[in-house]
Amino acid sequence: MGAVAQEVVPGAGGPVDRAGLAADVVRRMAHVTAALRHRQGSAFAELGLTPAAARALHELDPDRPLPARDLAERLGCDRSNVTALVDKLEQAALVERRTDPADRRQKTLVVTVKGRDVRARVIEVMSDSRLLAGLTDQELDTLRDLVWKVSDGGCPEPCGPE
Repeated sequence: MGAVAQEVVPGAGGPVDRAGLAADVVRRMAHVTAALRHRQGSAFAELGLTPAAARALHELDPDRPLPARDLAERLGCDRSNVTALVDKLEQAALVERRTDPADRRQKTLVVTVKGRDVRARVIEVMSDSRLLAGLTDQELDTLRDLVWKVSDGGCPEPCGPE
């Protein structure tokens, strides 16, 4: 039988199985993700938004109207899903569909004044870092670098919409 790769982890008190350590890290990352989604979902609900609608509003630049097909591309989803999201945002008076002055056959999505205010709050919610409050500046810097390394920054192939 082959030997199991083990390495010594500082502060762990002895050799640790790398596969077990990696599995523990993945479970903990999933826990953090779930905690973030729960907090964000609750905050979005207080704004009258679903997480998907909040993400759609976040992707819209209030100073640059965007066709729905471009929003679908940014969100990595089908245009029919975006239509339903935009319908909800429009019903809440956060977005308006307007004719594109450059191409009258096309509609663009324009963030309303109310939508700008709600979008600003969505950005605050998406940037909420209370879960990281217990980390020192150095630990936060290290965590950022490590998360970048295992996310898009370290992916050899595309990891989502560009």
